[in-house]
Amino acid sequence: YLENNGDPDYFPNDVYDRDIPAEPLDIYMTSPPCQAFSLAGKRKGEQDKRGVLFYNSHEFIKVNKPRYFIFENVKGLLSDDGGKTFQRWIDYLAKSVNGQPVIFPHEESVMYHVYHKVLNSKDFGVPQNRERIFIIGIRDDKDNYFRFPKEEYLTKKLKDVLESEVDSKYYLSAENIKSLESHKEKQQAKGNGFHWTINDGTKNAFTIISNEGTTPTGNYINAQNCQAIEIKQAKIRRLTPRECFRLQDFDDSFTWTCSDTQAYKQAGNSITVGVLEKLIKKIL
Repeated sequence: YLENNGDPDYFPNDVYDRDIPAEPLDIYMTSPPCQAFSLAGKRKGEQDKRGVLFYNSHEFIKVNKPRYFIFENVKGLLSDDGGKTFQRWIDYLAKSVNGQPVIFPHEESVMYHVYHKVLNSKDFGVPQNRERIFIIGIRDDKDNYFRFPKEEYLTKKLKDVLESEVDSKYYLSAENIKSLESHKEKQQAKGNGFHWTINDGTKNAFTIISNEGTTPTGNYINAQNCQAIEIKQAKIRRLTPRECFRLQDFDDSFTWTCSDTQAYKQAGNSITVGVLEKLIKKIL
């Protein structure tokens, strides 16, 4: 944040300990950590310390009363605890939901007009299959008519985000390649083609893509935490951090000072810029 925005006075302390400032806001954007609800995680939901940060956001809205708010989270939030967690979030936020009034609002509700929908990054100009639930809230004194942006035909291909020159450290070892080739043969024998996800012996799962033609899922990546590898001229590599940020629609002017490991995590945890941009334009 500091590297790209240069405003150290605005950098927050630990979110669990901070005092909530009362200040007029137009748009409050919040994305409580999704790991507690992700299908790729342990799915502890609100049993996870991160899973209760929604209530911090709720308190922030109650104090500041922004004109609009935007929540973002993984699609798995919808099914957490049989759908009860998501419904509780809506109960704490809504006066109406997708245009329908709430007959008996919750006593803790901040009484906003709420709209929610699952949006996929690949429908908004980015070659990544990434479904996220977005919740839009509109304060009761504002025009509460809202429609989510329309899906777009994807023209950008995965090859469009790949760097032409890549450091050798991103290429897999001969041992890992041998393991991948063995897995490839087994998958092809099953008729699964040249596109699959494999674990390389660590906790990292990689999606293999071919730069020769398209894959069965089209010209976008289906990746967990933006980790993937490219096969090119018998060499196999993982995506670079820059390519992962490009898959999140970050401009190349965006920089970071952390390690590759942390950069991968930050790219994977981020919100796809193009999706958020179109939502904000709809609000404006």
